[in-house]
Amino acid sequence: MAAPRPRSVKDMARLGRPPLRFGDDPLLLASWLYYEEGLTQSEIADQLGASRPTVNAYLADARSSGIVNISISAPRLRALSIARAIEEHFGIDDCLVVPGEGGERSIFDRLGGAGALAVKSVIHSGDIIGISWGRTMLALANAVRDIHVIDVTVVQSTGGTTAAINYTPEACATRLAERLNASFVPISAPAIVSSPEAKRMLEREPVIAEQLQNLQRLDRIFFGVSSLRPSSTIYNSGFFDSHLQQVYAGAVGSMLGRIIDAQGNEVDGPLRDRTIGLDLDQLRKVPTRVLIAGGYDKVPPILAALHGGAVTTLVTDVATAEGILRADGVAVEKIGVRRASATPARSDLLRSRIKKFLNSPKDAVNEALEGAFAAFPDHIEPIDGSPRAIRARAAKPAGKVGVVIGGGAGHEPSFLGFVGPGLADAVAVGNVFASPPPDRVLACTRDAHRGAGVLYVYGNYTGDVMNFDMAADLAGAEGIEVRTVLTSDDIASAAHDDRAARRGTAGNVFVFKIAGAASARMYGLAECERLARKANDACHTIGVAMESCSMPDTQRPSFKIGEDDMEFGVGVHGEPGVTRVPIESADRIVDQICDRIFAEMQPRPGDRVAVLVNSLGGTPMMELLILNRRLRKRLEAREIAVHSTLVGHYCTSLDMIGASITLMKLDDELTGLLDDPCDGFAWSFSGRRPS
Repeated sequence: MAAPRPRSVKDMARLGRPPLRFGDDPLLLASWLYYEEGLTQSEIADQLGASRPTVNAYLADARSSGIVNISISAPRLRALSIARAIEEHFGIDDCLVVPGEGGERSIFDRLGGAGALAVKSVIHSGDIIGISWGRTMLALANAVRDIHVIDVTVVQSTGGTTAAINYTPEACATRLAERLNASFVPISAPAIVSSPEAKRMLEREPVIAEQLQNLQRLDRIFFGVSSLRPSSTIYNSGFFDSHLQQVYAGAVGSMLGRIIDAQGNEVDGPLRDRTIGLDLDQLRKVPTRVLIAGGYDKVPPILAALHGGAVTTLVTDVATAEGILRADGVAVEKIGVRRASATPARSDLLRSRIKKFLNSPKDAVNEALEGAFAAFPDHIEPIDGSPRAIRARAAKPAGKVGVVIGGGAGHEPSFLGFVGPGLADAVAVGNVFASPPPDRVLACTRDAHRGAGVLYVYGNYTGDVMNFDMAADLAGAEGIEVRTVLTSDDIASAAHDDRAARRGTAGNVFVFKIAGAASARMYGLAECERLARKANDACHTIGVAMESCSMPDTQRPSFKIGEDDMEFGVGVHGEPGVTRVPIESADRIVDQICDRIFAEMQPRPGDRVAVLVNSLGGTPMMELLILNRRLRKRLEAREIAVHSTLVGHYCTSLDMIGASITLMKLDDELTGLLDDPCDGFAWSFSGRRPS
């Protein structure tokens, strides 16, 4: 990794631009130099190339506008500190970190607007500029304005696509060229062709060869990265599918249409010699390489791009920046001066080893399942002697749609507690926080099949998607029709307009119930799928953690947290939250959760909801009931009727001290299915009589 290049504000001023991390905020820059770096007003004036009265005015405005109140306001300082940490840790030239929330603009539009600042900062007259494609790139192109350069050429960085999306490579490059009043060079070939021979033939065509030559002359390039989720840009662009996901099992994402591993290198596979456009070696030779990306699912590919030397400037949001640093072993809570949102943990209060009731950690999952079979013999039993492929003991009539669920261990009583009449028919269990393998899912599929097809319902995680998709392909080869519903209720893990990228968490429970009820009513496969999707779309969850969980094999906390902090927006795999904030009272925590859920769900007076107040493992019933008390008051204040409430351990994260709240917005159809009887050992309900 290259060492960071020292660069003073004065050096940047000589280049005619401020450091990107400060954007267009001279008040913040002056405040930082004065209050945190200890420079005099005269020294700041020299650094900025401004007069001393101007600096004095900047500092006065900063105080009056609330940027400075004894110290710089926490959100700005936090973003600034994280940007500096990324620059120093990865040795890149610049980093711009923007808020991930606030206002009505989507995360793509915020990042695109910030990317437009980068465009304005780095391009010069006469430049040859490349741009990739995607929602963020189109937002960047739309946000570019008031940039006065001449003789600029914009080059499409890859071949094209005929996918029905508005952010194609052609559209993004054309729009940027229009905004810059620049010349435009297309790539008159598909991004992915049918064979290596077809690629070589097209690249020899004189027109295409001349166009591709421009990619070797780029001065700047603006690009994004994509995860390999089914909702990702590379899927929607028609360049990738579930079959390729199996082939590229070790990949973490894509960059310029190239599938990359965790070190940012192109993965050898069937697409490598069929992709037309800028390759990764050419990318690394471009002098200025601006990566613009953000979101929970983008952390692995962004980190890979940074490790692979593909980035000179990064534009991202605060939560993603924290995720990148944490994933690379940087203690985010230690970043910044007097950071208000996180108190460094006191080493004398941190437990180094968590005591557990274990024999051998490697046997923990199987021994727990043996205990479950012994405790609930009327509900569950192994399929063909396999303790991790489990079926309901209840008989399944011919013609009934089978419902198969599953995921890693560590979430007990999920998922095996939701198997039985009116719920799922079978469940596949993996290692702790790990997807079950395809053969185990296939065994459950065969057992659940009663001639009407099988519905898979599971959380939106890469490993689960890959393994369940492989099982579905194998089942299809045996004549079993399979349909899939991915749960994505965790509203903290991705933006509203990127719902398909969200994680499935405790809202799983309601989706299992609706799918199981539809199946028990003997509805067809398509109708069961529709209702399960409807239930998922109606669920909204946010989780909060006070302490991390600990894995059986390490018996140590999965992350460290200060005694006065909490993680907001946690998942169920032991990961930190989306943000770390000061700990609040129970009522205040519920208020923060409700504010986020209400903003997303947009409830109206008279609406009905089902409520789940879920322990993440280490939170006792007393505290869950305190949370439910405040939640009920907030719902009553909105005139929202609570139809039913679940409180307790439903979808846990081992021993994590935390809780999640799920609201499912109901209509008559969902209410009727929710009121049908069910009988799993974690949820048994006799059903409501019609009123």
